[in-house]
Amino acid sequence: MKISEVYSMDIYSDGGQYLGEVRDAILDLEKGEVSRLLMEEWKGYDRDDVKKVLQQKSILFKNIKNIGDVVLVTATGHKPQDSNAATPELADLASRR
Repeated sequence: MKISEVYSMDIYSDGGQYLGEVRDAILDLEKGEVSRLLMEEWKGYDRDDVKKVLQQKSILFKNIKNIGDVVLVTATGHKPQDSNAATPELADLASRR
């Protein structure tokens, strides 16, 4: 499946809760894989806003259970993280903006 085919797909938790729509993706070019799907585009955002989008409006790709007509994620894949607890990954991504 091409990443372009995932854009605009609805995202649901495995409990049936609608979470949003795929608006963007973060690729790990070193590993050659998708690392996150974003439910909000982050163009033009400052560093703090990028961190917020990554923490509250993104899904780790490893939490995706299935991609078909919709993107289905595990229940733990949609819980917002503590906004004060920035992971090294989030800090690195935000610093690149």
